[in-house]
Amino acid sequence: MSTTSRIPEPTPVVARPHGTVRALSDGWIVAKRNLIKIKRVPEVLIFVLISPIMFVLLFAFVFGGAIDPEGAVSYREFLIGGIFAQTVVFGATFTGAGLAEDMQKGIIDRFRSLPMSRSAVLVGRTTSDVVYNVLSLIIMALTGLLVGWRIREGAFDALLGFALLLVFAYAISWVMAYVGLLVPSVEVINNASFIVIMPLTFVSNAFVPLSSFDGVLRQFVLWNPVSALTQASRELFGNIDPSTPLPDAWSMQHPALYTLLWVVLILLVFVPLSTRQFARASS
Repeated sequence: MSTTSRIPEPTPVVARPHGTVRALSDGWIVAKRNLIKIKRVPEVLIFVLISPIMFVLLFAFVFGGAIDPEGAVSYREFLIGGIFAQTVVFGATFTGAGLAEDMQKGIIDRFRSLPMSRSAVLVGRTTSDVVYNVLSLIIMALTGLLVGWRIREGAFDALLGFALLLVFAYAISWVMAYVGLLVPSVEVINNASFIVIMPLTFVSNAFVPLSSFDGVLRQFVLWNPVSALTQASRELFGNIDPSTPLPDAWSMQHPALYTLLWVVLILLVFVPLSTRQFARASS
């Protein structure tokens, strides 16, 4: 008797999305993995939320009486826009610290062994940190309302203000992602980010009016993207007196546009740099 061999049927191949769609899909999975840490390590979230409350209370009650903002607006209303800008910029450091920690623990090498987009880890890390910034903004806004801050423009302008803060923070997250892939440990990324972010936030109009600066330092403050972000936030929330004259710099006369230009520039430079460095660091 002749035996006939049976040819197995081919296994159907499930098509996977490619390019940007795949990076976003895989990135969302990584983002959910990062957000699950909130349940397992709630202490991180607690400290993230307590820090902005401390800054609001410290500057409002300790330094508020010694600083006279420009115009008729109160210092507490003047302050909140700067606290918003400072907090979201500092919140971007979680991206670098998280990547440095994953590199130390070998988790990045595990990701490389999976059939996933090369940029998915970076997309997921930066996306999950947007959630941290959203929570920080909510807590700061509630604290600001308690100390006297008010939104004096419409709800649409206020939403634009919060969106601008989050978009700028997302761009800075890619800078911190690149730094986090360069340095060897979480401790180094914390120190390195502090050296870069501290001058940007404190040498700005976040806590003191522009009239406090002179000469070269004033020019740095006028063109500092954190100053533009702060100015745009105050305008969108209605915390600037309409009779206050505009600063003599294009960046301060069009702060929202200037901030968005920085966002585009940062993303164009650091998204490919971070992706390339991720491939090198994890190889």
